[in-house]
Amino acid sequence: MALPLPTTMPLLCPIYLPGQEPVPPGTSDWERQEMQTALRYQKYLGMAMESCPLKVVLSGGAGFALGGFFSLMSATFAYEDPLSRASSQLSTRAQTMHVFKEMGRNMWSSGKGFAKVGAIYSGVECCIEGYRAKNDITNAASAGFLSGAILARNSGLKAAMGGGLAFAAFSGAIDWYLRKEPAE
Repeated sequence: MALPLPTTMPLLCPIYLPGQEPVPPGTSDWERQEMQTALRYQKYLGMAMESCPLKVVLSGGAGFALGGFFSLMSATFAYEDPLSRASSQLSTRAQTMHVFKEMGRNMWSSGKGFAKVGAIYSGVECCIEGYRAKNDITNAASAGFLSGAILARNSGLKAAMGGGLAFAAFSGAIDWYLRKEPAE
């Protein structure tokens, strides 16, 4: 004969089935269903944010925006020099159009480069993290090495090794700094 476990037994952890957890008093069935729906969506969003393809897309998009912004900022300094402006024989409107087209081309080019670096690094790091099932500084350094080597592969083996080592050192330093305990 099995005895029922008393709920008032001290030091006994209550066990609830998923979806059967207690809710605040006065909660209606409709509110309970809404809470369960919200928890289900929260679980789906958490799974999506942990997926490698989404991380690659987000990193690539952020890299594209950052590269375009850096190019825009550098373009504003480049056009302060009157000698570097478009031909002075053109009208002001034509000169302005020339400057904006050049800025747009430079922003697109720089944005693509930053997006490529961000997407490659993020994808490699996510794959390494999934394979190792750990989140530590080794993932960042390993991903940095592989990403640097991939980006420098067309320049030869020596350049790929150097690019990998430099990127690994940079990635490891950034990850170490971000994981450091805050000074209080």
